[in-house]
Amino acid sequence: MTDLEIPLRAIPAQSFRIRLNGLYYGMLIYWDTAPEGGFVLDISDGFGNPLVQGIPLVTGSDLLAQYAYLNFGFKLFIFSAGAPWQPPTQQNLGVTSHLVAEW
Repeated sequence: MTDLEIPLRAIPAQSFRIRLNGLYYGMLIYWDTAPEGGFVLDISDGFGNPLVQGIPLVTGSDLLAQYAYLNFGFKLFIFSAGAPWQPPTQQNLGVTSHLVAEW
């Protein structure tokens, strides 16, 4: 089993390309300003074609579990050091709140 922390910064929006389990993916993480909003993740394939959009970054479970039919070949988890159930905020994302891929 391989774990990889995906480096993030405490900013309202960021996009990048990353290689996970042998394939390239595009990721866009942005702050949703809705009343119950928070950070949200969009994933595209290596060519920029959308695969899934609007995944809330929540702690406690595999973010991709409901998309198992897409056969990503990895799982994504959010965890917060010192406060395991605390969701990522604009102040702690990439500082104490981390995104980890596992395959």
